[in-house]
Amino acid sequence: MIKLVIKDKLGDKDMKEFSKDEVTVGRTPDNDLFLERKNISKLHSKFIAKNGKLFVKDMGSTNGTLVNDVRIDGVKAITPADIISIGDFLIKVKYVAEESESPVIADVSSDDEAAKRRSRRRRGSLDDIPDELSEDKNDIEVAPKKGDEVKKKDAPPVVMSEEEKMYISLQQEIHDRLIDYLDLRRLKIDELEDSALRNKTEDAIKDIIEQMDQTGEIPHYVNQFNLLRDVLNEALGLGPLEEFLADESISEIMVNHANQIYIEQGGKLTLSPKKFSSNKAVLGVIERIVAPIGRRIDESSPLVDARLKDGSRVNAIIPPLALKGPCITIRKFKKEKLGIDDLIKYNSLSKGMSQFLKMCVLAHKNIFVSGGTGSGKTTTLNIISSFIPEDERIVTIEDAAELQMRQAHVVSLESRPANIEGKGAITIRELVKNSLRMRPDRIIIGECRGGEALDMLQAMNTGHDGSMTTGHANTPRDMISRLETMVLMSGMDLPIRAIREQIASAVNIIVQIRRYSDGTRKITNITEVTGMEVDIITLQDIFYYQQEGFDEKGKVKGKFVATGFIPKFYEDLQRKGISVDMDIFR
Repeated sequence: MIKLVIKDKLGDKDMKEFSKDEVTVGRTPDNDLFLERKNISKLHSKFIAKNGKLFVKDMGSTNGTLVNDVRIDGVKAITPADIISIGDFLIKVKYVAEESESPVIADVSSDDEAAKRRSRRRRGSLDDIPDELSEDKNDIEVAPKKGDEVKKKDAPPVVMSEEEKMYISLQQEIHDRLIDYLDLRRLKIDELEDSALRNKTEDAIKDIIEQMDQTGEIPHYVNQFNLLRDVLNEALGLGPLEEFLADESISEIMVNHANQIYIEQGGKLTLSPKKFSSNKAVLGVIERIVAPIGRRIDESSPLVDARLKDGSRVNAIIPPLALKGPCITIRKFKKEKLGIDDLIKYNSLSKGMSQFLKMCVLAHKNIFVSGGTGSGKTTTLNIISSFIPEDERIVTIEDAAELQMRQAHVVSLESRPANIEGKGAITIRELVKNSLRMRPDRIIIGECRGGEALDMLQAMNTGHDGSMTTGHANTPRDMISRLETMVLMSGMDLPIRAIREQIASAVNIIVQIRRYSDGTRKITNITEVTGMEVDIITLQDIFYYQQEGFDEKGKVKGKFVATGFIPKFYEDLQRKGISVDMDIFR
């Protein structure tokens, strides 16, 4: 026997009992559980009891079946502690076994907290799945068996005040009523302009809030203007992220899950009081970000790189890879284009270093910008590339476009992920190869992280001098080691000496950036690749940053130092009669 406790969005409860082991759910009367709503498919889901265990199976419904706010794909084992969302209904299941069975899932009262804790997160093994569901075994979450070496710990609970819980509950309720109010099918959203849709939605939310206020459903302490803004942003925009994106002082936004959002301001990370109403709302925001640029995110492709309209870089990852819920990381796009003078003003480099980098670009030296995550590699690459003359053709290649070229003659290329059938992917490496046929004067790759490094080095060695890229490394020497590794990732079986000779002849300058504990970013090394001695690539620092402690405010103190070493190409320029300032090396 299967017992279902059904609650609709208005709070009405009902209980149904079925003396069978399979119960179908849908909006047509021929289903065992008949739920007549527009957002429920004709045959939506199926509950299955087998060998003392319970499963829910989505039958290819349009709006999906959710277990604990996570959409399932196929079959999932469930317990009485789980909440199943089908359209406007929340369902909890009780399974009463026949006397001949020894059920693993007990008949648990919804008020019995101790029993809930015992049954929470319990899953059967793959061997327990009925044969008729065997094709969906890969879709079922299985907990480690007793004695397994790796033990997964539950995430610590997020502590929220009663006011916060009430506010989130209000957001969810208003959002649910908004869908019915607008009757989205009749509205023909595709035919509405963004401004018209936003105005119509805002008016609808105002009406709903006014009705709820009259019936006493909104507590007196709730700011109704903020409530209107938050619901509108979550319905049509990026939820609480809209406020952070509008704040110029925020450089990075990190959503760990619905109830935890961190922001970076002034180089420091802080926990924001803002929250999403649910993980489902976070997933909705991700889909709104990736859909306009032709990318997708789902259980078969659970991570994606994308960009916002303003150019901000976005990375998103969802369950089952993200254990606590959908996760978003946004590196904001600065509307003001920084120049070399801004780096000098922020004490990120000295005036002599800036003059040297400009001369490197004008002399067509190949430059690698190296640094850790968040150190400012892309910003530095943008600034250095601004020295490229206007009469040169530039081809930029990126995973998610974020470079800001100031020149007019620029071709911007962006890689493409595979489609839903796993076909059609265009990699950075393919774009690098293709760019060689586009008659570029300069090739700029947003970041080298794999086999494309070999193609980039070959381009640098075959007449495309003055090319630039970035890479992740902590020191210039580490950057050379990483380059060797990336070339090996290309699949070419090359001897290590051949790889090092290629690097030594292709890369001229490495610009190393570091982000310090106080949030400041500085160019710590400008290093020339001078050649090879036996089997070792030789490097020589031209400038470096010498840290001298911290001041009374905790800021890094130090100075930029010229080593006195004059790079080979400066001497060549001088011999050719080109005017260069040699004083910067003293």
